Amino acid sequence: MTLIVNLEFLQRPPRAGPAGGPAPAWHDPSVRVLLVEDDQPIADSLRRGLVRYGYEVTWVRTGAEALAAGPAEMVLLDLGLPDMDGLDVCRALRARGDVPIIVISARAEEVDRVVGLEIGADDYVSKPFGVREVIARMRAVLRRVRPAVDAAPAAEAVGGGRLVIDRRARRVLLDGAELALSPKEYDLLAFLADAPGAAVTREQIMEAVWDANWFGPTKTLDVHIGALRRKLGDAVVVETVRGVGFRLLAGG
Repeated sequence: MTLIVNLEFLQRPPRAGPAGGPAPAWHDPSVRVLLVEDDQPIADSLRRGLVRYGYEVTWVRTGAEALAAGPAEMVLLDLGLPDMDGLDVCRALRARGDVPIIVISARAEEVDRVVGLEIGADDYVSKPFGVREVIARMRAVLRRVRPAVDAAPAAEAVGGGRLVIDRRARRVLLDGAELALSPKEYDLLAFLADAPGAAVTREQIMEAVWDANWFGPTKTLDVHIGALRRKLGDAVVVETVRGVGFRLLAGG
């Protein structure tokens, strides 16, 4: 999956997204996600991130509600549910059909991961996690079960552009030469490039790039922004939006 950031495109107003916000470059509004999570802060954070990427999210807190929910094309399942073991929910859902299931759990032991995968889960994400990690895992699972979904980014490859982000390989090319970016620098640039020209708050960036449950200082964000600016030169500009956050704009 390669996203070409066209400098002319960067100068245009961003497309409208959910609730009037910017729409990300990659989204698949046809995917219905069932989120089974009893921890409200975690569920709220995941829901915001998923909706921003165009997913339709139904949130339930218990295993019983999950088993009674309507059809979904992806299930994000916490194992620590208040009424029953999430592994039993996973087993019951798998017995009904082949809906993709990603387990999200604080149980990080290898035996839990193995059991989850053996009873039918397609992937296993340990808490704490970042929203971008979950979405990346969802994309990987969807590529296996719905290959056509991955073709969506082709619509965003408008023109040549100096900056090329290859999301599948996690590589960035500037004027044809690969940039040496740290993992977080890459994640930061890719996140800003999802909605070129749109202002993104510091909190949104920290939640998406660092961790869904990040509550610490954001000084590390400024350090990474500075490093990214030095490496990008005048090709694109990471502009500070005073009192809000940052946005990605065409350079000189």
